[in-house]
Amino acid sequence: MNYYAQSAFPLVWVVVPAAGAFLRARHVTSPRERLEIWQRWWAIGAFGCGSLWMTVAFLAFPDVMATAIGFERTPFLFEIAFANLALAVLGFRAASASARERLTIGIAGGMFLWGAAIGHVYQWFANGDHAPGNTGGVLVTDVLLPAVMIILAVRSRRFAPVPRPAAEIAA
Repeated sequence: MNYYAQSAFPLVWVVVPAAGAFLRARHVTSPRERLEIWQRWWAIGAFGCGSLWMTVAFLAFPDVMATAIGFERTPFLFEIAFANLALAVLGFRAASASARERLTIGIAGGMFLWGAAIGHVYQWFANGDHAPGNTGGVLVTDVLLPAVMIILAVRSRRFAPVPRPAAEIAA
């Protein structure tokens, strides 16, 4: 049971923001406002809090995290902590960012998290690493966190004001 709980725990960072956004937006009639609610919940809950949790976990409990991902403790765990801290800062920034900035944040997060997901799958198949922090929920979060951020940002661009040409403004 402990294996399944550890494997599923990262899904908290997908389920809680999605549930919060759903509950908060359920009576909103404006598609623009509903989308903004989803983006803020996702930015703060999934990206921000999820990444901050990973930062704290890797800094405060490096031995536990090393075991969870199926590796020995190495200085690399410290680097993972600060990569996650960067994602947390980006996530909290995304809460009040423009659609274009949220898109950039989603892409930047995707570069790290999708790379991590590829690494998890590689370790799974090449080395048989079935540790709870290498397979299961972590793969879902590594893929979904940036993907949802990007999708929401792209959808919100249709609500962004269209910039007017300088000649039109001067006239």
